[in-house]
Amino acid sequence: MPATAPRAAQTAAAPAQTAAAPPAATARAAADLLVTLLPSTVPLAVAPLGPGQGPSPADSAVVATFVGATSVELVLVAELAVAQALVGDGAAPLSLADALRPALEAAAGAFGPGVLDVAEVRPVGGDLAGDGLEAFALVADGAPQAWFGVRARTKAPVVPQQRDGVERADLRLLYDVDMTLTAEIGRTKLPVRQVLELVPGAVLELDRAAGAPADVMVNGRLIARGEVVVVDEDYGIRITEIVSADAATA
Repeated sequence: MPATAPRAAQTAAAPAQTAAAPPAATARAAADLLVTLLPSTVPLAVAPLGPGQGPSPADSAVVATFVGATSVELVLVAELAVAQALVGDGAAPLSLADALRPALEAAAGAFGPGVLDVAEVRPVGGDLAGDGLEAFALVADGAPQAWFGVRARTKAPVVPQQRDGVERADLRLLYDVDMTLTAEIGRTKLPVRQVLELVPGAVLELDRAAGAPADVMVNGRLIARGEVVVVDEDYGIRITEIVSADAATA
């Protein structure tokens, strides 16, 4: 009986997967959370990254992988914006990765439970371009001061080891970084004509009822509400409510 020729093994190369960009709303929420803890000396706002607004390829980026139900790579370029924080409190030098770690951990919170890997500092190169990326400019007075990107990962990497207590950044090194705190009792909108007609003694009606709590903002970000008080002939704010991150971005 003739031997049956073995059938050729059927092999098919797995199609290359292109990482789909993370949901725009989630990526934006991550950027909003990030700026609340970014130790910048000026308030920063999140804006879409337009053509030609990115950093130089040689600028230093802090890149960390978040592993969870949604796994993403976080890219943050903010060395100029946090230059003062890098000085620390004089006790020890503060690395760029450690200075930006709290902000990256806050951003990772937008993607649910998971683990944020130890961050790597490297030239940004093309990390803020390409498929599967949502990128933002962090601007002050309309000019980009820092950049943030979120890239989805099609395959979860090996779960990274969490940093132990010795390796974890000592947040006390950030305690002396100044951040702008303001209290806002209300707002209103006026056409340019009425603004130009303002004179001493003019009364402007705000969008807040008398006795309503004032908004307490850090670097332009709502963090709490409170009532206006007088302390030694100066105005003060007695905190009555701490605002959650979700409420602050609503």
